[in-house]
Amino acid sequence: MPFTLPLGSKPPSFQLKGTDNKMYSLDAFRDARFLVIFFTCNHCPYAKAYESRVMDLDKNFASKGYPVLAINPNDPVSVPEDAPENMKKRATEMGYSFPYLFDATQQVAKDFGASRTPHVFLLKNTNGKFTVEYIGAIDDNTDEPAAVKTKYVEDAIAALKKGEKPAVNFTKAIGCTIKWKS
Repeated sequence: MPFTLPLGSKPPSFQLKGTDNKMYSLDAFRDARFLVIFFTCNHCPYAKAYESRVMDLDKNFASKGYPVLAINPNDPVSVPEDAPENMKKRATEMGYSFPYLFDATQQVAKDFGASRTPHVFLLKNTNGKFTVEYIGAIDDNTDEPAAVKTKYVEDAIAALKKGEKPAVNFTKAIGCTIKWKS
């Protein structure tokens, strides 16, 4: 099995530029109770299928202290649609309310152990220290949002809010493989 951060571990620090030309780090979210890190991209049909659900997650949870942070790790040489200028267009066209960052070196994706787009890492903040509490898919149905039976990320947040561990804390990320630089 490829590397992925262990549950309960401290996530790696990072500093990445967003489509808004601002720099972001974990420290920028020190006031968040939870942080939903979403490795995604512009071109992948799975990422596109989940796009509105991710936007809803941010809309429903950011004001409660659980924001979304999207990171594109794909090599724009391999997939020009995922280049930073196209990320800016996508974020504007779709009206993203969350930061959309570009992992130019792909080191953040490697440090997290992300392998697909989309791939979610839910972080819990305890006294300024983040830990990884859920890894995997957003829910159990990529193709039909109305047919979703289990909302993994929302269920994990609900459990953590109650001081409990998520019943499901790891699922297989379903999506396109990350396009690594050669």
